[in-house]
Amino acid sequence: MKRIHYSWFILTVTFFSIIVAGIVMSSSGIFINPFENEFGWDRSVIALAFAISMFLYGISGPFMAALLDVIGLKKMMIVSMATLLTGIILTVIMNQSWQLIIIWGFIIGLGSSLFLTVLSPYVANHWFEKRRGLAVGILTASTATGQLILLPVLATIIENYSWRPAIGLMMILSFIMLIIIFLFMKNTPKDVGILPYGLEEEIQENNEGQKENPIVIAFNGLFEAVKVKEFWLLAGSFFICGLSTSGLIGTHFVSYCISFGVPLVTAASILSFMGIFNLVGTTLSGWLSDRFDNRWLLFWYYGLRGVSLVFLPYALNEGSITMLVIFTVFYGLDWIATVPPTISISRQIFGINKSGIVYGWIYAFHQAGAAAAAYGGGLIYKFFNTYTWAFFLAGVFCLLASLFVIIIKKQHSSQLTKEGLMNI
Repeated sequence: MKRIHYSWFILTVTFFSIIVAGIVMSSSGIFINPFENEFGWDRSVIALAFAISMFLYGISGPFMAALLDVIGLKKMMIVSMATLLTGIILTVIMNQSWQLIIIWGFIIGLGSSLFLTVLSPYVANHWFEKRRGLAVGILTASTATGQLILLPVLATIIENYSWRPAIGLMMILSFIMLIIIFLFMKNTPKDVGILPYGLEEEIQENNEGQKENPIVIAFNGLFEAVKVKEFWLLAGSFFICGLSTSGLIGTHFVSYCISFGVPLVTAASILSFMGIFNLVGTTLSGWLSDRFDNRWLLFWYYGLRGVSLVFLPYALNEGSITMLVIFTVFYGLDWIATVPPTISISRQIFGINKSGIVYGWIYAFHQAGAAAAAYGGGLIYKFFNTYTWAFFLAGVFCLLASLFVIIIKKQHSSQLTKEGLMNI
């Protein structure tokens, strides 16, 4: 019987680690109303805490990528999961809005950063020679899996008991995952005496600069990347990607549904239903990114997402479950399907060694967009008493993003290697 390559075990541990971090971040939307009701905090203040979290975990991405090379994969995952667990524990005892901002804005933001930014491409690049696109698709889809499994459970716990037992469930899962990482995670294939999956002979790697200051490494990557037009096009489109997904849908969709009379558990179930199609769509996107022009994939992903977001207010206003299901299917298939093609283009342009840091900066723009939508959505609701304009504007921005990606020139890694960009 053929032995399973250990890279698939690493992918499995990484998959479930991202699930835990993903469910913590995606759960923010179901805690807005409970926090508002129990503590009397203004919704824009609660949204601010979640916005800071999204921005901080995004801007930390390139530094996490640099630290991975300096500290190692296993230690970084242990420290990050322990930080996330600490933030979850502190949430149970908070009673002031400034504490929410520190705990969710900074501690949980930093704790989730590694898992939700650069971990997927790092594991795919270092543990897989073949099936990289598929590996990235599977790992990216894991955020949807956590949402799919746990959001309705957390919403049911909140509705029947309170938000604290829901936090307790996330605490238990984070602790279990911390133990699994400690026992089974490895830094590199060499640690278990193997080569990356699909690689038949060892390639000498250039480890120069790995002992440099991670901050220097991260900023050096940025300073070289900003000279390339494609970096700005990817960063701009990813800003809109974050704005239209975790920032808006992840934070405000449940509250938006509640404002139309949809019960909490039903709204959370709809969001988790998106997770089913997100899991399928993102995994399929990873497979497609190995085979087709990634620019055209992104063009269609952003275009269809924009149409679905403009359609959502109409569906809710009509009170049609059928229309809401149509939105759920189309949006769900597209939610984070943009990630594998974006990673693939970044890798083609900047090379395997540096694409992790460059993608970290691109993802920082993603989370800047998410933060803008998380806080901006709260402000729009405060002034207009509805989220409709927020969702309509997000749809228009998505159509703009589809134009950004299609004007990226088709590149092969060999083209830019000659220009020295793989040595940044």
